[in-house]
Amino acid sequence: MAGRRPAAQLWRHLMAVDLSFYKSPISEEIRDEGRAEGRAEGRADALLIVLEQRGVAVPDEAHDRITRCGDPEQLRRWLARAVTAASVEDVFVEP
Repeated sequence: MAGRRPAAQLWRHLMAVDLSFYKSPISEEIRDEGRAEGRAEGRADALLIVLEQRGVAVPDEAHDRITRCGDPEQLRRWLARAVTAASVEDVFVEP
């Protein structure tokens, strides 16, 4: 039988994978950070699209500020303001 041959035994040992890391707290933390990063990137893109479509000029400095921001909630607030902002400065002004 193939299952008892030394090669089959060796193959099973080589293919055995410890998946416990993927269920660990550190793994969850890494995934959460990745999700937050993804949300921030998506909101930054959305913010820039809204400003572009509304014809609001976005200087390089403001573009960099938006794309470097890693806080999804801050980007959400800026995005909400971008809908009615007359200028990019209006996006950043706290009410």
